Amino acid sequence: MNVFDFDKTIYYSDSTRDFVLWCFRHYPKTLLYLPLIGYATVRYYAFHIGTKTEFKEKMYRFLKAIKGKEDVEHFWKEKISGIKPFYKEIHKDDDVIISASPEFLLKPLEKKLNITVIASKVDINTGKYDGLNCYHAEKVKRFRELYPDGKIESFYSDSYSDEPLALLADKAYIVDGDTLIDWDYTHHKMNLRT
Repeated sequence: MNVFDFDKTIYYSDSTRDFVLWCFRHYPKTLLYLPLIGYATVRYYAFHIGTKTEFKEKMYRFLKAIKGKEDVEHFWKEKISGIKPFYKEIHKDDDVIISASPEFLLKPLEKKLNITVIASKVDINTGKYDGLNCYHAEKVKRFRELYPDGKIESFYSDSYSDEPLALLADKAYIVDGDTLIDWDYTHHKMNLRT
């Protein structure tokens, strides 16, 4: 099987950011959550307080002000064109996407792209996590839960933070825009914060 990160790997942008901005445009009341999102961002990124999961739980509180799954469907009707051409060319039916983005956001792509999605388990109504943010070594843990003996032929990501998954693959690639580059195992993502 082939395994892919999602954001900026097979999708041109960051799907979580795009969805947040989409919600801001369609539900002005979500803008009331901007001070909390700003506070959480400064706390986590500037002062290095808390975990990425805690930061994202605060950010996702705006979900209380939207319609949930219905909005996710509308979002993907507008954004599905953001899937990169290279992915469409190499797609296989047993492809797996492993992403830190919320599962509720990527799960509709299972039918649209004929893939399996493993992502952060976030409650679409409250923004609360069930478990850790699906990032770095957590991606390997989640992969092994679903595929205990799974063999990764090729792995694709835009970030060296995914090195734990790359090490499981026969071949790994860094995706830079539309360009695939052989994984450089001497390059490590520094200062990882989970």
